[in-house]
Amino acid sequence: MRSGALRCSLDFTDHALSEGDWLWARPGQILQFGTDLAQARGTVVLFPSGFLGGPTVEAARVDQPAPRQPLVPRDEDQRQALRRVLDLLESEYDRLADLPVDVHIEIVRHLLAVLVLRLAHLRVTQDGDEAGSEAYRRFRQAVERDFTRSHRVEEYARQLGYSVRTLTRATRAVTGSGAKRLIDDRVLLEAKRLLVHTDLSAAAVGERVGFPGATAFTRFFRQRAGETPAAFRNRARGGPR
Repeated sequence: MRSGALRCSLDFTDHALSEGDWLWARPGQILQFGTDLAQARGTVVLFPSGFLGGPTVEAARVDQPAPRQPLVPRDEDQRQALRRVLDLLESEYDRLADLPVDVHIEIVRHLLAVLVLRLAHLRVTQDGDEAGSEAYRRFRQAVERDFTRSHRVEEYARQLGYSVRTLTRATRAVTGSGAKRLIDDRVLLEAKRLLVHTDLSAAAVGERVGFPGATAFTRFFRQRAGETPAAFRNRARGGPR
């Protein structure tokens, strides 16, 4: 954010951004704006998968969502450092005619890498080492890959070679909640995405996220979201209550 204030929702979690704040969204996440965009001024930096080099992606953990949003610089020096990199990136992006295209692309790629790495450092200073232990990182990757198939911590523990206690402790150290909560949160998020952005029936959504029948899915959704899948879809799409 360069100026003003902005209310938005990322994957159904509300956020308020003010000057100097950053929001890190990944492909597949749902971003909705709750403020008239004329009330805020900022820059949206979009880049396709594969644009950044592998070492940058790994160091910046580009494929991992920031656990806490927005990203807020800790002081004016950090705020200005990010602003300078962004200004330079914008300037070079707009100067396509100055250089051969392949050189222009490489300059933009390197400047984007600088910005992403600085934001990744901001994530760490804001959240601590949010990637957590190797056990947590491997567990989260496994959940992302298999949450539509398995909802049991015991299965992930057996697959990864850890005890349930180890996964629970590692997850709680990073998120404040246990391993089962991480699985359920990912299942619930995907169910919400499907309910809002597809016309699949609740039963079909439940099947997509790994439930054997509509009853089990509705019971899970009501326990976790506080309402039925149909009520959530109606509310999220702006229908009558």
